[in-house]
Amino acid sequence: MELFLEPLEYEFFRHALLAAFMVGASGGLIGVYVVLRGMSYVGHGLSHAAIGGAVVGITLGLDFYIGACVMGLLAALIINKITRNNKIKLDAAIGIVTTAMFALGVAIVSKVRNFKQNFEAALFGNILGITQQDLIIIGFVAGVTLVTLFFSYRTLLFATFDREAAQVFGIKTASVQLLFSLLLTFSVIASLNVIGVTMVAATLIAPAMTARMLTDSFSKMMIYSTIIGAVTGVIGMYLSYIFNVASGTTIVLFSAVVFGISMLIKPMRSRYG
Repeated sequence: MELFLEPLEYEFFRHALLAAFMVGASGGLIGVYVVLRGMSYVGHGLSHAAIGGAVVGITLGLDFYIGACVMGLLAALIINKITRNNKIKLDAAIGIVTTAMFALGVAIVSKVRNFKQNFEAALFGNILGITQQDLIIIGFVAGVTLVTLFFSYRTLLFATFDREAAQVFGIKTASVQLLFSLLLTFSVIASLNVIGVTMVAATLIAPAMTARMLTDSFSKMMIYSTIIGAVTGVIGMYLSYIFNVASGTTIVLFSAVVFGISMLIKPMRSRYG
């Protein structure tokens, strides 16, 4: 019990714990659609575009989130545009667009030698860097994601599993795809200070895939994934504090362990269920 309560004495840890809970829950929720739409690589790509934008923004004297949002949204819009006619595959578009934006950020860092911003935290996550502003932004993004996915549940479900039929029934799948891309972009950007660029994709995919191992029901998968994301975020944060390593690392490693356990459970569930 003391091991559980001791970290709560520090304000920075309470901030980090709340941030990890919200990031894990919202990431787990939206990750269900990421997995089912075959977009597992897009979270990784958007995070790299966002960090490139953050570098550009800071160089211009702007806030970290402003630069990340502008570049992340620009990447999402460009990817959505060039893949609309199906001539260019999604993975190819992500690889070209987001890598180019990340390379722009790297070029600026290498050019501006006196660059003062510490991007190690953005790459791997840092519990010491969670501020009140971060909590507000993360809470806002998590709330918007939850509300939007709740009211767009049936539309997104239809467009995810049968896009052609959805178009026949009058659903504007291009608009649905754009809405989803925007939600995913904001979720990725909100996660950067907690998870880090290199770990974002795993936190979107691991909870959803773990939930997929546990149920064949779409609605249950969403509930399970949200809970798993929140729990792994909180426990991962405690592990980060105990072992004194980057928060993104411990969250992802614990998520991987939980996923491994779910893989062992699935055959048993199939046999006895």
